[in-house]
Amino acid sequence: IDGPDARDFDDAVFVEPDKSGGWHLIVAIADVAHYVKTGSALDKTAYERGNSTYFPDRVVPMLPEALSNELCSLKPHVDRACMAAHLWLDKAGELTRWQFVRGVMKSRARLTYEQVQAAMEGKPDKTTGPLLETIIKPLYGAYKCLIQARLKRGTLELELPERKVELGKDGFVKAIKVRERLESHKLIEEFMIAANVAAAAQLEGTGGVCLYRIHDKPNEMKLTALRDFLNSLGISLVPAKQLHPRMLTQILTKAAGGPHAQVVNEVMLRSQAQAIYSPDNIGHFGLALAKYAHFTSPIRRYADLVVH
Repeated sequence: IDGPDARDFDDAVFVEPDKSGGWHLIVAIADVAHYVKTGSALDKTAYERGNSTYFPDRVVPMLPEALSNELCSLKPHVDRACMAAHLWLDKAGELTRWQFVRGVMKSRARLTYEQVQAAMEGKPDKTTGPLLETIIKPLYGAYKCLIQARLKRGTLELELPERKVELGKDGFVKAIKVRERLESHKLIEEFMIAANVAAAAQLEGTGGVCLYRIHDKPNEMKLTALRDFLNSLGISLVPAKQLHPRMLTQILTKAAGGPHAQVVNEVMLRSQAQAIYSPDNIGHFGLALAKYAHFTSPIRRYADLVVH
């Protein structure tokens, strides 16, 4: 499930009910490490780029297109090498166990976010119709469990719309539009987060070495600036030692729908520390997670390839 303008497909998903009342989720990721060996010419040039760079009308890929758009792209109805995370969730959306396997997979459909959302809202098409009961509805069942767990953790929920740049035939900007954010977008995000958590736990448990994606709490200077700004709106903020992402989300919820909603979200974003990669784990403040890695996009991010 991806955007209509996606050029490469890192991930495929599948869900089935578990006997315990939870869900068995499979997140299959292109096995890029099968083709890009450590220290090879491909590896060295990928390291130099660091990631794929996306523009409104083109992409400068981290890996050659023969890999990024073909051999490592999980296109439908063709065999593809993958690394799959089998994830078992309980009724509350907590990850109870996991298993990583290398294999060969065949995707049965390439769907867009809009297609999947329309199917769930009672408007399936020729592709999604046969998949609705057996494939799409279980995906949403597992997603609702993961959202329960997310609410319980108390993550930072910034509402900042993503914008899409449209170019005219002359190559100049024709329009800048807000991308619609659907439940199907959030569904894939939650599945990827679950796989990333399992990847960090797996590496930590086997070798004790992991390239974590860490996000620190806001520093005192930024918190002071945020506190002063919120005070001007009559909103108070707890001292730094007591700060939890849930408290910031509560402030955003109060501001939602009001005249200052957008600026509160913007200032809240600017107060945050930058997420970085590190072998030393301090957890991920924004996601309220004790351990987190990047595993799900090895075609376009070198960090994910390292984790693979």
